[in-house]
Amino acid sequence: MRKLLASLAFTMGAVGAAHADLEADADAAAGREKAQSCAACHGPSGISPTSAFPHLAGQQMSYTAKQIMDIRDGHRLVPQMAGQVDDFSDQDAWDVAKYFAEQDANLGQVDPDNTEQLARGEELYRAGDLSRGIPACAACHTPTGEGIGSAVYPALSGQFVEYTVATLQAFASGERANDPANIMRDIAAKMSDDDMEAVANYMYGLH
Repeated sequence: MRKLLASLAFTMGAVGAAHADLEADADAAAGREKAQSCAACHGPSGISPTSAFPHLAGQQMSYTAKQIMDIRDGHRLVPQMAGQVDDFSDQDAWDVAKYFAEQDANLGQVDPDNTEQLARGEELYRAGDLSRGIPACAACHTPTGEGIGSAVYPALSGQFVEYTVATLQAFASGERANDPANIMRDIAAKMSDDDMEAVANYMYGLH
């Protein structure tokens, strides 16, 4: 646990220093224009019409900018995004990220009868499972699921259950590997499929 916390602190400092100027100069109006090509999959205001693509509305600006640049530079492979951001500059990425960050986030509504699974999801999110080395999600993504921009930790609340589960599975298998200091790969690899479903359902209705 101490090693994880040390990695988190290092990541926060490094990211803050590297991107402070680009973030400060981000222009939401320019981002809105550049984001028009994103609308077909992610929705005009970042609320995706299908669970194959994540909601971007209300997402932490630093996280969205990083994903755009990672996809552009080949550090994150997303077949559906092939060629979509190849011509984006770093500033374009930050502009688009600011535009989406300023939109109202999706509010998910969970099935209230799904009590057992939601209870397990809440337990994992708020307390983790220390016997298996799984830290609380809330430590990095905040109790309300809004994420921490300075550390590039994404907002999770209201995200599609299917997308969240697929993302956790990709981290667990190593298919996705653009997480700082292997943080999510280490955590997801310790989670069962039931754990992933439970926490994804809980986060969908978290706000």
